[in-house]
Amino acid sequence: FNLGCAYYDGVHVQQNYEVAAKWYTLAAEHGIANAQHNLGCMHVEGQGVQQNYDIALRWFNLAAEQGDAGAQHNLGCMYNEGQGVLQNYDIALRWFHLAAEQGYADSQHNLGTMYHKGNGVPQNYETAAKWYTLSAEQGNCVCQHNLGAMYSKGEGVIQDIETAIHWYT
Repeated sequence: FNLGCAYYDGVHVQQNYEVAAKWYTLAAEHGIANAQHNLGCMHVEGQGVQQNYDIALRWFNLAAEQGDAGAQHNLGCMYNEGQGVLQNYDIALRWFHLAAEQGYADSQHNLGTMYHKGNGVPQNYETAAKWYTLSAEQGNCVCQHNLGAMYSKGEGVIQDIETAIHWYT
């Protein structure tokens, strides 16, 4: 796995995605969740390997079942956007929840967006504000902006211009 990272990032070796994929594959086949996740990402992007959503899905699933929040998030994204799979908000929601509960800011953001817009769930501004806040507190600037807007309008929260300014700032 570490050799895969070194070749992927070009640390002390020349960056080479194909070699990184080789080392990640060896580690992934031994059940290393981080390698499975990284290999899934490479298959989504076509870095060092041919782009293949089916293979990415397989690696993400293996890592996600081991509790890898990044893989859970990426599965949520694939199902939320219908990327290589049929769009399915219920499955996306399940994966986003698993990652968000581990503190994964991007999944918290995506859950906030799903509840804010009512994508696959009943629209619920209070729940959206909860997830946006968790992500915003980790520095997610989109969530900080969204909270500013919600506090300025009083959507799901008590209208409070001071708090809106805080989040906008």
